[in-house]
Amino acid sequence: MALDDKEVIVGLLEQVKAGWNAFLGRDPTIRMQIDGYASSIRPDRTRFSPGKERTIINPIYNRIALDVSGVTIQHVRLDENDRFLEEIEDGLNNCLTLEANKDQSSRAFMQDVVMSMLDEGCVAIVPVDTTSNPITGSYDIISMRTGSILAWYPDHVRIKLYNDKKGRREEIILPKKVVAIVENPFYSVMNEASSTLRRLIRKLNLLDTIDDNNSTGKLDMIVQLPYIIKTEARRKQAEQRRKDIEMQLQSSKYGIAYTDGTEKVTQLNRAIDNHMMEEVEYFTKMLYSQLGITEKILSGEADEKEMLNYNNRVIEPILSAITDEMKRKFLTKTARTQKQSIMFFKDPFRLAPVGDVAELADKFTRNEIMSKNEFRQIIGMKPSEDPKADELLNSNISQPNQPGMGMQGAEGGQQIEYADGSTEPL
Repeated sequence: MALDDKEVIVGLLEQVKAGWNAFLGRDPTIRMQIDGYASSIRPDRTRFSPGKERTIINPIYNRIALDVSGVTIQHVRLDENDRFLEEIEDGLNNCLTLEANKDQSSRAFMQDVVMSMLDEGCVAIVPVDTTSNPITGSYDIISMRTGSILAWYPDHVRIKLYNDKKGRREEIILPKKVVAIVENPFYSVMNEASSTLRRLIRKLNLLDTIDDNNSTGKLDMIVQLPYIIKTEARRKQAEQRRKDIEMQLQSSKYGIAYTDGTEKVTQLNRAIDNHMMEEVEYFTKMLYSQLGITEKILSGEADEKEMLNYNNRVIEPILSAITDEMKRKFLTKTARTQKQSIMFFKDPFRLAPVGDVAELADKFTRNEIMSKNEFRQIIGMKPSEDPKADELLNSNISQPNQPGMGMQGAEGGQQIEYADGSTEPL
């Protein structure tokens, strides 16, 4: 047997020994400990308040939450001019960019935060696992979760929070200084008792009730009997006649009943118009105008101007409220003095049409705003191995270290000479 064949066989044997299968590769001496509450549905999932799950409010919440969660939020370090310098690799940044807890990624967690905030008006972001006690000193956050605030105290809040150790929600009391409490920037429009959103929800619930009553299978007809119903005996006779007709319709295979030749049946074709649909449409348009949302944004047909207005009036205030509160509660005064901050970064090329990408690439690289590899990463291409692809330079002009370019003295300073012979003062 050749040496190469022996190495292949040895490798296969080692793979078999070290391999593991979820069904067959379990060690009988090891028993998996399964503790906690079991549920057929995900227990930490966001549940809307009653009355909102069947209305058009649900798509609005979901659209806003998806757009906010698509923005990158990072724990960063700033320079002396409060500009982005570098990303800080720690537990807090890992929660914001990769994994918030064992059940949620950073994006799913941020979507949970926004949907809970819009529904309840205020949401608590709780650091669950930390490196040290957050009440007594500095700490690093390992995991965080979203909680509902049940009661407010002068320095504490009672929160209903999902306990991933037991698999159910529990109530705990925590100091306000260690919990990021984010209030909905559109609280007066969406969460006040007499707000536009609440009035719209009430109208939608009434409209659903009317539709349910109209679709219960009632015939809505009037039977005119051949006698005047004024005495108690006549009323009993009329009631008996009505029950007879109901019994005929119920027991008949095709729903057929008969009446006397002197009786007259009047069918009510439609209910009286109550203008409920017009009121729902009115409050819907008012809510869209107050939030800065259009129907095209929800359907994905909005143009660049509509999306820009939507991002500036809806997405940016929500992101600022979240990052400012995290910065205030999760970063100590010493950390802020060391130029640490929490910032969000929106992709400016997300809404750009494909036909404009080449023009944008030329403008950003020619004006030395982005390098070629930075732009290649945006459009999903692998970085180039050419060293010049990582440099901020304009490829349309000759550089000082390139042939055909020189430096000449001139009045008031130096001049730069291009390859075509033209000059320009520095």
